Amino acid sequence: MATSPICTSPLLTDLYELTMMQAYRDAGMDGIASFECFVRKLPPGRNFLMAAGLEQVLDFLASLRFSEDEVASLAALGRFDDAFLQSLLDLRFTGDVHAMPEGTLFFPDEPILRIVAPLREAQLVESRVMNLLHYETLVASKAARVALAAQGRLLVDFGLRRAHGAEAGMLSARASYLAGFSGTATLLAGVRYGIPVYGTMAHAYVQAHRDEAQAFESFARSQPTNTTLLIDTYDTEAAARKVVELARKLCGDGITIQAVRLDSGDLDWHARQVRQILDEGGAPEISIFASGNLDEYRVRDLVRGGAPIHGFGVGTRMNTSADAPYLDCAYKLTEYAGLPRRKRSEGKATWPGRKQVYRRYTPTGRILGDALTIEGDQCEGVPLLQPYVRAGERVQALPSLEAARVHAQAQLNALPPHLRALEAGEPYPVLVRQALVELARMADDIAAGRPRH
Repeated sequence: MATSPICTSPLLTDLYELTMMQAYRDAGMDGIASFECFVRKLPPGRNFLMAAGLEQVLDFLASLRFSEDEVASLAALGRFDDAFLQSLLDLRFTGDVHAMPEGTLFFPDEPILRIVAPLREAQLVESRVMNLLHYETLVASKAARVALAAQGRLLVDFGLRRAHGAEAGMLSARASYLAGFSGTATLLAGVRYGIPVYGTMAHAYVQAHRDEAQAFESFARSQPTNTTLLIDTYDTEAAARKVVELARKLCGDGITIQAVRLDSGDLDWHARQVRQILDEGGAPEISIFASGNLDEYRVRDLVRGGAPIHGFGVGTRMNTSADAPYLDCAYKLTEYAGLPRRKRSEGKATWPGRKQVYRRYTPTGRILGDALTIEGDQCEGVPLLQPYVRAGERVQALPSLEAARVHAQAQLNALPPHLRALEAGEPYPVLVRQALVELARMADDIAAGRPRH
């Protein structure tokens, strides 16, 4: 089975990408362009972002091509000439891609991906590249905060049913696992990405039986090695007592109840009551799993408060990033035909040229500060952007999702305490090197028609 669920049609783009492509062709503009994807500023309350979505971007670029039916659809719009439309049938991605590895933490204005390609290719892919990087980065960044708050407890993605579409449900499962979640409830994501899958039961299962005790027993006998019972359908504490009785009954048959799940009410209070009932009933081995409108703030409060909960199911607020549902990301031209280019508009000025980010660390492995500079300006630190595609061909294999997950955890471990906090702290230092400042001056002079000496 293919690992990627994404749509790869080149028509999944904005119309203006195609109208610009024809205008470039009419003007004879077929030079090499450099575009970079970055985030202008952090959402409120955030101290970092986590790069994700590179695998999907590279899959999209590798499959880039127009079918005859797609070209016919464009012809029906009446906006494009025949010569341009015919040229699309031969279009493939022939450029270079540099990017931060998935799981890498990054900060405002730092490019997480650079595409260098013939202008029409680099322009065409703008919308979909942004779309893929934006969503997975958004979710991975949110999920990383949940993982920090959970302090090692089990975390399961419960987000499919309220995800903004099937692709979002799949990609949020992937992004959250990358960022530190233990697994997902989305079965297809487990199959496609090799993510551990988890499942309990729904309230409907309990309601469909004539009584709660019967529901619990029938489920436990059907799933003897994976028994987590949902106990808040009617009366949580009364249900916990039924679980104690059932655990004794099933013990003789070699069936063990692993956990009970709470999904409503005051989770802290109910967890303490249920824990007491289970312990006093001789079932201390049964753990408590909680879900229901959870996010990093609620998880932090439950963990800090000492609630006896061993794991959390987190869905809607994570895979919609409810408190910060979008990133101020951009994909901007930084060089064309060998000359630096940049925007200077108010609030949206950009840095020109092909850039690199260097990261410095303390002797104990904490991140210390980044330097943003032009490619080739060697400075202290570890370069973050790596080559993945050259002339349309992969030059570096992507790590497995498991390996990317290990990298993401190492990145989170390298955060100083004030950046691990859920509230905004002192901004992480990103130094703009003089070489980049000088290149910006050159770009401004070129744009203004001023001679350079």
